[in-house]
Amino acid sequence: MKHLVLERPLAIFDLETTGTDPARDKIVEMAVLRIEPDGSRVSRCRRVNPEQPIPPAATAVHGIRDEDVREEPPFRRIAKGVLELLQGADLAGFNVWRFDVPLLQRELTECGFDLELGGRRVVDAMTIFHRKEPRNLTAAVRLYLGREHEGAHGAEADLQATLEVLEAQLERYPDLPRSVDELDMTRREPGAVDSAGKFVRRENEVVFAFGKHQGKPLAEVAEESPDYLQWILKTDFPDDAKSLVRQALGGES
Repeated sequence: MKHLVLERPLAIFDLETTGTDPARDKIVEMAVLRIEPDGSRVSRCRRVNPEQPIPPAATAVHGIRDEDVREEPPFRRIAKGVLELLQGADLAGFNVWRFDVPLLQRELTECGFDLELGGRRVVDAMTIFHRKEPRNLTAAVRLYLGREHEGAHGAEADLQATLEVLEAQLERYPDLPRSVDELDMTRREPGAVDSAGKFVRRENEVVFAFGKHQGKPLAEVAEESPDYLQWILKTDFPDDAKSLVRQALGGES
């Protein structure tokens, strides 16, 4: 490596998964690049059968379908080999600390293995990116308007800067919609049917886009776990999401 000095092996890895919840989703593909201090490298990549359906929303991201992994081994059959490949190495990746590392650790634990994070350093390129390139109004003014944000955190200066940034974004990105209704959709999950994107429409069914029931039809959860939907009604979920839940509890699709 040109700029990074290694005292121990470094394993850069990435996971493709069935979803975005490290506490419940499963690996469908794993790639590892192990770099030794002497510069030698070993690269491995293989797909994994998650032993559960891959939601369409996940396939839309990584392109991996159920039929693509049907003949691949489940993670429990390769877990030992994965651990051996990572043996004695520090870890690196993009957004690995919040997602890939805890998901991999959980998968290994379920197979009776331990990633032993206490003895490893973790380098997360996304953390460095966000620290060096902050995503705030001051940074947006600098990027889109080519100037410093004078009067930052003063309400009047901030609202004027926000307007100018929005206008500059519309000028820079011709593919952005020009109506408020359409711009509102850019912050939502594709196919979202409520303002917070808690539920999405997939193949004419409203399905969960979050939590332990992610990917399941709302109507199915209403039948199997009505108490969970009653819990949602007692939380601070948006009114339009609660309306969908009430309809499902009432037998409406």
